[in-house]
Parts: sequence; structure tokens; C-alpha cells
Amino acid sequence: MCGIGGLIYTPGTQPCSESVLERMAQALGHRGPNGVHIARLGRADMVHTRLAIIDLEGGDQPLTSGDGTLVANGEIYNDPQIRRQIGPEHFQTGSDCESPLLLWERNGCTYTRGLRGMYAIGLYDKAQQELLLSRDPFGIKPLYFTEFSGGIAFASEPAPLIASGLAPRAIAPAVRDELLQLQFTTGWETIFPGIQRVMPGETLRINQGRILDRQRQSPIPAHAPFFTSEAEALNHLDAALMDSVHAHERSDVPFGLFLSGGIDSACLLTAMSRLPRTTPLRTWTAIFDAPGAADEAEAANALAQHARAKHETLRITADMVWQHLPAIVACMDDPVADYAIIPTWFLAQKAAQDVTVILSGEGGDELFCGYGRYRSASRPWWKGKRRMWRRGIFDNMNILRQHPAHWRDGIAAAEMAAADAATPLSRLQAVDIAEWLPNDLLIKLDRCLMAHGLEGRTPLLDPVVAQTAWSLPDSMRLRDGKGKWLLRKWLQQHNSAARPFAPKQGFTVPIGIWIRQQGAHLGDLVAQQECIAEIARPDRVKALFRAADNRRTGAAAWALLFYALWHRTHIRNLPPEGDVFSALSQ
Repeated sequence: MCGIGGLIYTPGTQPCSESVLERMAQALGHRGPNGVHIARLGRADMVHTRLAIIDLEGGDQPLTSGDGTLVANGEIYNDPQIRRQIGPEHFQTGSDCESPLLLWERNGCTYTRGLRGMYAIGLYDKAQQELLLSRDPFGIKPLYFTEFSGGIAFASEPAPLIASGLAPRAIAPAVRDELLQLQFTTGWETIFPGIQRVMPGETLRINQGRILDRQRQSPIPAHAPFFTSEAEALNHLDAALMDSVHAHERSDVPFGLFLSGGIDSACLLTAMSRLPRTTPLRTWTAIFDAPGAADEAEAANALAQHARAKHETLRITADMVWQHLPAIVACMDDPVADYAIIPTWFLAQKAAQDVTVILSGEGGDELFCGYGRYRSASRPWWKGKRRMWRRGIFDNMNILRQHPAHWRDGIAAAEMAAADAATPLSRLQAVDIAEWLPNDLLIKLDRCLMAHGLEGRTPLLDPVVAQTAWSLPDSMRLRDGKGKWLLRKWLQQHNSAARPFAPKQGFTVPIGIWIRQQGAHLGDLVAQQECIAEIARPDRVKALFRAADNRRTGAAAWALLFYALWHRTHIRNLPPEGDVFSALSQ
């Protein structure tokens, strides 16, 4: 797990100074505290900051073989199989990131089709003076690029591209509006003008400062025949989960699990507990110190005790949130105004004291049909069908100066792209897999964990698991008003401590309660920020914070608070120091 960056220059362009690369490396430093390496290759430069997970002594990058030089961020779970296929004598290190380089030597631009894992890769071909940028099909690992006057630069995050002076510190208004309405942003474009995402599954081929080709590998398997019996489906699911969890546990450093009382992490813990091990599992759960807040401690404790895990419960208070919120928001350079960043950041801070790798349950809802919005959107119209992502956060609230006109365009494009999916439910899931999953959930996990030097792994987002999930008929995804039906059946079969069919308690961060407690003070501070006054009416903002007593007003107040803090760090370039009140007072 690492931070990567680099540049490829157009012919006749003078390579940048060493200081540009040093600024890029410094901005990537939190992603790789175990070493920094810069390689100057003539027509290209490579930057790598390392968090050592596999081959602690010999796995430094860039890696070179023949004409190829590679920097990679990720884990290749089928590295042992690739080594056997190619022949171990061809490998110079024990690093799993050497496998992509040797596959490229044999297969060229299609090399990623032989990879099972999460990755963002920059690979320079010295003979052709060509750069490949590749990202895993689900988009678990991030990768960005920007065109500048001398060529194209890339990095694991937008912030290093800005810190190096290769991209402007500015706002794209249409993308900002999308952020305010959705809490995340879609597609290629980021909130920073000129900085684009390499899309999930893409490989970009760049030569002479131009993108010559964009190939894309879908995370959704080609449609296979649906399982016809529950027993057959459960057997396949069991094999897939065990195979994936076993592969995701491969590590030369300690690892643990973020555990809630929900289905996804309970399934991971159950699978982990069935594998042989010499040390106890480590698990962490977050609960909130707020009136009426969801408390999953009892369910999580029962699961951990059944698995003989060493378990810790972290109580998050309002004082903790207000003290650390500027730093939490600052780590979200590609902004995601999802208040789940709060428990994720605090859990990462706690877990980093003991482990270097965290397994997490992202992807279960998207692959196995867990969200309530799937049930609502799949009903016929006469039973209350409700379109997914139909309403923005600020719709009908009369707070913004100008209501965003095109905030739903990215979602609409994903809906059109999903039109050929096999079933009504899979069409809805495909939309979330294309946008919500990579651009909200996975950015949140990546940034919050990397802020504390942790690698995050997502065993449910594995091609073996995805193949099984996509072979389920709708009746095994959603039944009797419950999503993730087959996953629940599997958990019921393999864990007597779980209650997979019990009513869902929910895991909602009580941000509205916390904001309401400080509503008058916070509202005044947020309303006086120039970036907020530019887009919203200050008097309405103040009133909103004083009335943040329900889900809608709380979500809108949080979105403005997040944006004010984010703008302060990433546009005004002020350090995220002090608590939220002192930060907004400056």
C-alpha cells in the first residue's frame, strides 16, 4: 500500500525540477511512511512512498524489468499463482507488485486482465516512451491525472498534483453543486478543474503528452446462468467467501477487522474465524455518545466473543468530533461529504496503534442488494416506486442562491449505461457500483485509513465473490422485504451468534443531534465563510443550523459545514489546526 505519482513529458519539453517531485512526494507522505523513492527516467519521472505490507525488506519501488518501470499502490492477491505460471526465477523481489510488471512484458496493455486485486499502477515503457495508468475494476484504489503545459502528471490523490504546482487550486462550480446535492461527485471530472480520475477498470495509454487509448474492464461479470437452487447458490457463496477472505489475509504485518453489528462485517468475521491462525483476531466497533444514537456494541461484542476475537469498542463523543473534524475533512481531498467519514477516521486512528491492515465490508450492499432504495425503486408505480437518487440534499429548501440544474447528470449517465443489465434489481445495483461505491464509499475508506498509515482491504469486492453475487436471481437477492437474502442465509448457517434476519437497527452517525447542540454558534460561523456566502443565503444558513432537528435539515447543515471546512484546507490552503470553532473563526 503506497502513494504513487509521476510525469510523462511531451517531446521537446524540459523535465521539471527536482523540487516539483519532492513536493509531490511530501504530499504523498502519509500514504507511505516507510520510504520515499524518486526515479528520473528521461522522458518520465516516477515517485513512490511506501507502506510496507509484503516483502518488507525487498519490496521498494519503482520496480524495473527490461524497458518497463512500475510504481503501484495496492495488493495483487493472485501473485503466488502468477509467479508459478511465469516461473519464480524471473522475479527479482518478493513484492506482489512485481507481478503486473512481468505480465505487462508478456501481454502489453491488456496486462491487468490477469490481475486479481486492488491496484493503481503507473508503468513507463522506456522503449516506446509510453505511460500506462491502470486502476482496478471496482476502483478500490484511487488514481488521478492532469494535463499541464509540459505533459501529463498522475498521483494517488489530487492534493499532490496541486501541491507540486501542476494543477490549479480552484473550484469547478458544476462539480461543487453535484457534491452539495449528492454528497459525492461522479464520473471523470473532479471538483478541481483539470484534474480527472482514472475510472475504475481503466487503462490509459499516454504517448507524447496525449491519451492515445482508454480501455476499460467492467467489475460486473459477464452474465452467467442464474443459480436454480438455494443449496447450489449457498455452496458457491461459501467457497467464494472463504477463498476471498483467505486471499485478503495474505500479509507480512498484523491485520484486523472493522466490525459492526451488520451483515457484511459479520460475514467477514465468520469466514476469518474458520481459517487457521496462531494469534487472535483483532476487531473494532464504533458507538456514539448521543441521545437515541444507534448502538451496535452488544451485537458486535457477541460476534467477537463467538469468534474469540480481541475486541475493542470506541465511544465517539461530540467533543471528539468537534476537536478533530478539521483534520477529518482535510484528508478528503477528493471531497466526500458522507458523515460516515467520522467513525471511519476514529476507528482507523485507534486500530493503527496495533495493526497495519484492516479488512472492511464495503461492497456487500451493492453486490448483494442491501439498500432500502433497491426495494423502493424496484416496486411497480402503484406500490410506491421511487427513483433512486431522485432528490438532492438541498431540493425545496430555499437555501442555495441558485438551485443546481444538472446535479443528476452523472447518475443519469450511469442509469443509461446499466440499461442492459439482466434484471431490474441488477440494473439498480449497477448504478451504485459505477458511482456511489467508488466515488463515496471507497474514497472514504481509502483516505480515512491512509491518514493513519493503514491499508484497507475489501474482501467482498473480489471477482470470485462478484461472480457468485451476479449469478443470483432476484429472488435470492431480495425476498420478504429483506435485501442480501442469500448472504443472510449463509450467515445463519455458519454463525450461531449472528441474528441475520433480525430487524436492522441502522448505523447512522448522529450528526444532526451534534449540530443542533451547537446550532447557533456553528450556523453563524459557517454562514460567515466566503465560500458559503457565495453559494447560499447567510440568513437561511443560520436558520438551517438552528433547526437541524431532522434527517433532511441535519444532512443539509452537515453538507455546508463539510464544504466550509474542506474549502478552507484545499482551496484557501490553510492548515487543519485547532477545533472546528477556532478553524472557522480564522
